[in-house]
Amino acid sequence: MKCLVVESPGRMAIVDRPRPDPAPGEVRVRIERAGICGSDLHIFHGTNPFVDYPRIIGHEFYGRIDAVGSGVRASIGTRVVVDPVISCGRCYPCTVGRPNVCEYLQVIGVHRDGGFSEFACIPAANAYEVPAEIPDNRAPLVEPYSIAANITDHTGVDATDIALVYGAGPIGLTVIQVLKHVYGVGRLIVSDMIDARLDLALASGADRVINGGRQSLPTVLAVEGIRPTLIIDAACHPSILAEAIDIASPAARIGIMGFSSDPTSVVQQKVTAKELAIHASRLNGRKFAKVIDWFARGLVAPETLLTHHFPLSEFAVAFDTFENDPAGCCKVQFEIA
Repeated sequence: MKCLVVESPGRMAIVDRPRPDPAPGEVRVRIERAGICGSDLHIFHGTNPFVDYPRIIGHEFYGRIDAVGSGVRASIGTRVVVDPVISCGRCYPCTVGRPNVCEYLQVIGVHRDGGFSEFACIPAANAYEVPAEIPDNRAPLVEPYSIAANITDHTGVDATDIALVYGAGPIGLTVIQVLKHVYGVGRLIVSDMIDARLDLALASGADRVINGGRQSLPTVLAVEGIRPTLIIDAACHPSILAEAIDIASPAARIGIMGFSSDPTSVVQQKVTAKELAIHASRLNGRKFAKVIDWFARGLVAPETLLTHHFPLSEFAVAFDTFENDPAGCCKVQFEIA
């Protein structure tokens, strides 16, 4: 089978590997579409601390079951999207409903081979059936929307919230759509430094956008008397948390989605004086069923994020587009089968 392998940091190639056979409890998926994520770039550049090389990357993927291991009851040909989070089910995080931070966590495409391949074997429990209402090209986007589902479940959302989202990249846009169209937030502000992304934010449901490269966000909000009650950082820069603490309303919730190893400086007094709640979010904790329901009911618009598609053989162009055209590119998919 053909697969895209990061052989070592900075080296990526299409290679032939034997088609895998599913182990007991697994299904084999013939992959049809797979999306590029920022974490795939981190693996390529050698900045993901959890990966061993060589690695077949890709964790946003969709296809059809074409073989099953022993003990699995699944129909050949079933359309499925794959939750990349594999957990043990026994450790403390798993027993309290947080499998995404399992002590023995494995992420498909990070800790084990992923979906930029013609076939992949995965635990049957991680394969979610895709209803007929969801077209093939939208199915891989269930995974990025599950990230938005995870952070909004952590922070809680109320329609009366004054919400602020930092960042209108792919994940920020999923958060914007979920806040506005799933939870009905009445006032939604988005900050980014790229006008084209702010245009996408408006199209996705933002009520107000602010270019933080041209205007001071804290100054704008202070002048207008706006104190956000819900802040979500989807831009993931270490400086954002301190700013969010300063501009937040008392009793606000702040959600952080970053994975930077750079330090950030936080004044404890500012957090306790306002009794702020700060929520971290990683991956998703069994949110796929919820997101699939959102897709099937048309509550969100994943098709608005998909801007480019390439055959797997054009991986160099696909990755270059994703990384270096932030104004014109949002989500990139490989068409594999």
